[in-house]
Amino acid sequence: MAELQKFSEFAATLADASGPIVREYFRTPLDVESKSDLSPVTIADRNAEAILRKRIEETFPDHGIIGEEYGPVREDASHIWVLDPIDGTKAFITGLPIFGTLIALAIDGEPVIGVIDQPVLGERWIGVKGEGTHFNGKPIKTSNCRQLAGAALYATHPSMFDQGTDGKKFDGLANIVGQTRFGGDCYAYGLLASGHIDLVVEAQLQFYDFMALIPVVEGAGGITSDWQGDRLGRGSDGHMLAAANETLQDLALDHLRV
Repeated sequence: MAELQKFSEFAATLADASGPIVREYFRTPLDVESKSDLSPVTIADRNAEAILRKRIEETFPDHGIIGEEYGPVREDASHIWVLDPIDGTKAFITGLPIFGTLIALAIDGEPVIGVIDQPVLGERWIGVKGEGTHFNGKPIKTSNCRQLAGAALYATHPSMFDQGTDGKKFDGLANIVGQTRFGGDCYAYGLLASGHIDLVVEAQLQFYDFMALIPVVEGAGGITSDWQGDRLGRGSDGHMLAAANETLQDLALDHLRV
């Protein structure tokens, strides 16, 4: 546990380092490029990830790094940092402060530390396996909602569910929960960990999109999985369910598995 404490403190310093870069470019004129998958990227994404990588290389040169904007290094290392400098670039470039910087540490493939940092609002969630999740230094807990009819469900955008039967599965769940809202990106998972919402359902996610979210949600008492109820990892297919508790997870999976 002492080792995880050391790594979690280091993860916080990483967020401290990337935050000023993100804030510098927020709500300023930016050149937006399209990557090969047509997702947008800006100088803020690249500069923020660059500083994160630099700090990791200086402090833990034997650790691996996997990030959204640059190529992986030392992928076979036991300790791998997984980075998404701006999760929610579309929100970022339109001035909406619901994006976040995601920082995760996986040890032997298991995500043990996760950070969601919203540098504009000054909000930070840190989850550490076995140590719980804290929001701005205070411990937090997911909600006790155990019925879909009373649950608040979030997803980033309906276009996530335009492949195959994903849309029908999502709609079947969305039609019976208490309320469904779109938007949020990683910020929605922080809201779930803090007990404000109850479910997040998404698809077409990449490895760097979800690794940091797992310790944050699970450290607060929540559950994460794919749409079959299986553990998320490097080989996952991009579907993700986060639930406030196991009861809600089971109820949601009844709709997502069909």
